[in-house]
Amino acid sequence: MHSNSSFRGPGSHDPAQSHGSPDNMAAPGSGLPWPRRFPSLLLALPLLLIIGAMGAARGLGSEAGSAAADAAHPAGTCGCGSPQRPGTAAHRYSREANVAEPASAERPVLTSQMAHIPAGVFTMGTDEPQIKQDGEGPARRVRINSFYMDLYEVSNAEFERFVNSTGYVTEAEKFGDSFVFDSMLSDQVKSDIHQAVAAAPWWLPVKGANWRHPEGPDSSILHRRDHPVLHVSWNDAVAYCTWAGKRLPTEAEWEYSCRGGLENRLFPWGNKLQPKGQHYANIWQGEFPVSNTGEDGYQGTAPVTAFPPNGYGLYNIVGNAWEWTSDWWTVHHSADETLDPKGPPSGSDRVKKGGSYMCHKSYCYRYRCAARSQNTPDSSASNLGFRCAADRLPDT
Repeated sequence: MHSNSSFRGPGSHDPAQSHGSPDNMAAPGSGLPWPRRFPSLLLALPLLLIIGAMGAARGLGSEAGSAAADAAHPAGTCGCGSPQRPGTAAHRYSREANVAEPASAERPVLTSQMAHIPAGVFTMGTDEPQIKQDGEGPARRVRINSFYMDLYEVSNAEFERFVNSTGYVTEAEKFGDSFVFDSMLSDQVKSDIHQAVAAAPWWLPVKGANWRHPEGPDSSILHRRDHPVLHVSWNDAVAYCTWAGKRLPTEAEWEYSCRGGLENRLFPWGNKLQPKGQHYANIWQGEFPVSNTGEDGYQGTAPVTAFPPNGYGLYNIVGNAWEWTSDWWTVHHSADETLDPKGPPSGSDRVKKGGSYMCHKSYCYRYRCAARSQNTPDSSASNLGFRCAADRLPDT
C-alpha cells in the first residue's frame, strides 16, 4: 500500500486555485498532502487535531486546500470535487492499467450510442472566469474536426461488461480504498473511519469503496445499473475506452460538445440554470455540505438517461458525475486560435470537466461548460466517472 504518500482528493484544488465549490472536495484528488495511513499514536488523538496538525505541517493542496481558502473566501475552492492520490502511487498502477488487451480478448457488445459531433469553430474558455485560478480563461477560438461522443456517461452495467470480459481490476480495488462523500455512508462504515481530508471533512477514505460498492462494502450497484460508474481513475477510464475501441475526449472536444452548438453560454442549454423552472442537471440543492434537498429528484447520482439532452443529444454532460478528459492539466492557455488542441505534453494531473451531483454555486460552481478541475491519474471518488469519444464509430 501507499502508506506515506501525499494525498489529493476528488476535485482537489490548490488553495490558490479554489473557488469554494462542493464538487471539488479535498478528498479523492483533493491535492492535499497527507499520509494515507496514520501512525497508531496519532489515531489516539482527536480527529480534528490530527487533520489540523497534518494540514499545518504538510500544507493544503488541491481541493482540500481550496476548501480552506473558502473559509476566508466563500467563493473559493471546490470541496465537492474529488480528492487525489499522490502522484507517486499513480505510477505503480498506470502501466498495468494501460497494457493492451490480448487479441483474443472478447470484444465489447456496444450498447451505448454515440452522437456525431460536427466540425466547427467555437469559443473555448471565458474572459469572465468564475474561478480564475482554475485557468478558465482566456476565451480563445478553437477549431474542432468532427468526431463522435457517447450520448451517456459510462454506466455501471457497461463497465461491468468490460470487467467480466477482461478481468480488469480498478485502481480503487488495488489500493483497497477510495473517497466517499460522508453523507452517503452508513453509520457502521463511518464508525471505522479515523481519517479525513483537512478543510473538507466530508471526504472520507473508505476501505472497500469501489465501482461495485460506491459507498463502501455494505453498498451495491444492484439497483443502479443505469447510473454512471464511479470510483474510476483516469487509467481505468483509458482501459475501458481502449477495450471499447474508443478514447477519452480532449478537453476542447468535451467543452465543444458540452456547448451543444451554443456560443458563449454558461450551461449546455443556455444561461439560465432552470429554464421555466425545469431542472436540466443533477447538482446540489440546499446548503452544501449540510443539506441536499434533492429538489431535482436525486441526492446522489441519477440514471445516465435522466434530464433533457443538449443540442448535440448528450445527456448529463454537466452534473451527475465528473468526467475525465485526455488532457494534462495546465492553467496557462494561449489566446491564439488553435486546431484540435490536446493540452500540454506532460503533467502531474489530468483535466476533468462537468462537475457532479455535489456541485453548488456557493461552493463548487463547476457545472458550467468553461469550468474545469483536475486529479492525479490514479485518483478515484464517489463523484468521478467518464464518457468516451471516438474518431469514427467503433465496430460492433
